[in-house]
Amino acid sequence: MILRERAMQPEDIPECVEILGNHPVVGPRYGKAIEALPDAFCQLLESEAQTTTVMFSDTSGTAPICWIGISVFVRDDFIEDLKKPPHLWIGAELTRRIIKGKSPLLTGKELREANSQGGLNLVCWEGTARRGCELNGEWLRFTMSTFIEKHRGYLWKEIIGAQPESTDYLLLALNTGGRFWDPLRGGYTSSMRETPADILGRPHVLGVSRDLDRGELMGSWAGVLFDYHPPVLGLSESEQRLLVSALTGVTDEQLAETLGISLSAIKKRWISIHRRAQDAKPELTSTDVPASGRGKEKRRRLLAYVRDHPEELRPVSRKLLREGVRTGRVPAR
Repeated sequence: MILRERAMQPEDIPECVEILGNHPVVGPRYGKAIEALPDAFCQLLESEAQTTTVMFSDTSGTAPICWIGISVFVRDDFIEDLKKPPHLWIGAELTRRIIKGKSPLLTGKELREANSQGGLNLVCWEGTARRGCELNGEWLRFTMSTFIEKHRGYLWKEIIGAQPESTDYLLLALNTGGRFWDPLRGGYTSSMRETPADILGRPHVLGVSRDLDRGELMGSWAGVLFDYHPPVLGLSESEQRLLVSALTGVTDEQLAETLGISLSAIKKRWISIHRRAQDAKPELTSTDVPASGRGKEKRRRLLAYVRDHPEELRPVSRKLLREGVRTGRVPAR
């Protein structure tokens, strides 16, 4: 099976809404809010505070969407609202708030500031498969690795997962580091006091926070996500966008077309990036390769570095980040 993924596009919205609305478990959770979901998704795609994924089982470009994943960066008060009993169905509540103009999603500025000091909250809006799409090991590994890749490199404070659609997904969440929020204890717990069927039948909170003991997170997907190191290259937003596109293996000409700038602007941006790397990580730019291949080797090393250090490509306020590292509010490398 060939699996692929990409970000949700506006033209995907009708199909995604149909998948969610027709799902026998997820659909009833939305109730009448399903009617407002297309407008909520349109507004969602305009926000910086989101990551979306739609997955397919071939590369034809015409295959139906098999899986939808949506995550949003939210304010502290929304996390607190989700934890208060009685709990809420996350997708329906986000839909209602966004449509009413009371979106809990961070602004771009709030996102950069929280990722520089204090930390971010992530809420998984949905993680739902189309009915009939097989739940097998290959799909599960692909969805999990994609989620980790999209969310590594942020300074996380708390992550609340999607409310599972099945017992299999519920057990997967628990086996990969997720914990239940217990309002009586005021903390996360791994114990199930009800049957999986009972848990799926009413709203619940399944998540993980930075405050958990590091031993609990070690070896889990949560441990990977909370393993944070501050960026050191000091890239600008435009330089980050270039590197994100360059990681797909495209040429400078294709970069110019994708980013909507001239080829000479692309080359100037590369020069600026290499200067930053020279100052912060000289080993990325020093090479014994002959002059004719030196540029290609420097670029290869740089791309390999940012692929392994995604924090370099995440939105930050460099001023707040420097202050946070200096005062110890952000862990140093």
